[in-house]
Amino acid sequence: QVQLVESGGGLVQAGGSLRLSCAASGFTFRLNTMYWYQQAPGKQRELVAAINSGGTTNYVDSMKGRFTISRDNAKNTVYLQMNTLKPEDTAVYYCSIRLGGSTYWGQGTQVTVSS
Repeated sequence: QVQLVESGGGLVQAGGSLRLSCAASGFTFRLNTMYWYQQAPGKQRELVAAINSGGTTNYVDSMKGRFTISRDNAKNTVYLQMNTLKPEDTAVYYCSIRLGGSTYWGQGTQVTVSS
């Protein structure tokens, strides 16, 4: 079955960096687009970035230049490098994949940015 396991979250001061990881299994990772989402307290889950099977990336405008999505197909892992973190980046971050009309989510990893 599809399994997504995020890690790497934590507490960081504003201006700091974190790298999130998402280990995937249960599907052919290298053939699929992977997504990172964030869900801030009291808000809906929102797309942050995506990377397709060819390595092409897309970001929401507010993350461009600060966040970098990447993948390692040999490790079945997708990453989110987050730099120059701001308090408003505080959220639970989820990786996701869409397969056969369904969307799968990991359990999420908490990122807290203190001012």
